[in-house]
Amino acid sequence: MSSSSNEMYSVDEHRAKRRIKEAKSKARPELDVNSGWDVLDYANNFDVGLYPIRDDVERVRSDELTVDDFVERYEKPYKPVVLLGVQDNWRAKDKWSLERLQYKYRNQKFKCGEDNEGYSVKMKMKYFVYYMENNKDDSPLYIFDSNYGDHPRRKKLLNDYEVPKYFRDDLFRYSGEDRRPPYRWFVMGSARSGTGIHIDPLGTSAWNALVYGYKRWCLLPTHTPRELVKVRPDEGGKHPDEAVTWFRYVYPRTKLSSWPKDCKPLEILQRPGETVFIPGGWWHVVLNLTSEVVQNCRRNGTVFSRKKGQMSLQSPTA
Repeated sequence: MSSSSNEMYSVDEHRAKRRIKEAKSKARPELDVNSGWDVLDYANNFDVGLYPIRDDVERVRSDELTVDDFVERYEKPYKPVVLLGVQDNWRAKDKWSLERLQYKYRNQKFKCGEDNEGYSVKMKMKYFVYYMENNKDDSPLYIFDSNYGDHPRRKKLLNDYEVPKYFRDDLFRYSGEDRRPPYRWFVMGSARSGTGIHIDPLGTSAWNALVYGYKRWCLLPTHTPRELVKVRPDEGGKHPDEAVTWFRYVYPRTKLSSWPKDCKPLEILQRPGETVFIPGGWWHVVLNLTSEVVQNCRRNGTVFSRKKGQMSLQSPTA
């Protein structure tokens, strides 16, 4: 990179560190902002290597799968699948590198957490990229922004991708934008960040398109008992809900002979350009394995009744 380019992407390190410290203290006040974020030393002792990771979910090319076939083979039977080729014509493939995002959106603020009152914790893109490239946190901050499409500058991200053909029939759109629950996210984070074990709300399915980086998924059937999938109180410490904690403590138990055979997990190593479909009701946990992870995900309000095979909008549930 030329010296002029270096100047273009440079940030004031002192100011960046101050803004990062402020965001951390708001998002995770239970952690000591100076030493509590890396006390477990996961940056050095937690394996985020790509291999060996089990990868047993079917992959299918989008140019070989019609919408009707997708519904019959995956959506109706609630079967996860990895879709290939969905992103082939997306501008995001070129525009969503860390370097270009840092340049185009450098002074735009993105949500990277919530405080104890439920208010968004935000950070400018230039500071967040600096954080991604320099942190050794056990479970780093993670941009998970659902409002980018409503902002005059950040909404330009909408021009960089298109909703895959399988997910365009989204019933939530009929509720109107004001009443519609969050349904699309711009997401990016460094290695060891991720999303803890959960089932998506409102009976929704989801799709997750990874543009850069690698992600590790573990999915468990909806009937898996909650007490099995959750981290035990004596294990998580101050990170009980973090993805890295789940893979440290719960994942090894799924390999034991005592783990119920009908609750065996499915696993995915998601690569750049791949799009994962997660049917409603599946427990899932996601861990970022590399520091250059940029993706877009969106819940789909269209779900099917197994008995009638008709599309129906689920009532909100806890």
